[in-house]
Amino acid sequence: MKRVSFVAFCVVALVVVVLSGETRKAEAVTCAPTELSPCLPAITSSAPPSAGCCSKLKEQKPCLCGYLKDPTFQQYINNPKTKQVASTCGVAFPKC
Repeated sequence: MKRVSFVAFCVVALVVVVLSGETRKAEAVTCAPTELSPCLPAITSSAPPSAGCCSKLKEQKPCLCGYLKDPTFQQYINNPKTKQVASTCGVAFPKC
């Protein structure tokens, strides 16, 4: 009986540690559209996205819905070229 309780406690503790790590990771993202500036050449020309662009796009993924809802950035984020860059980088474009 004690062994089952100990195993259950360990499983719960592991889940808490894993989930708290993911939460901190999500909180660490600073939503700043300027962070996507490495993607401008790929969005405004036929150049492929750079590794830096893809990295920033993946980092800023939690922020994309906020950018889409902001009239200032909506026209830049919600266009076919931006979606193509996201796809090339392996970032699923959000459905907000």
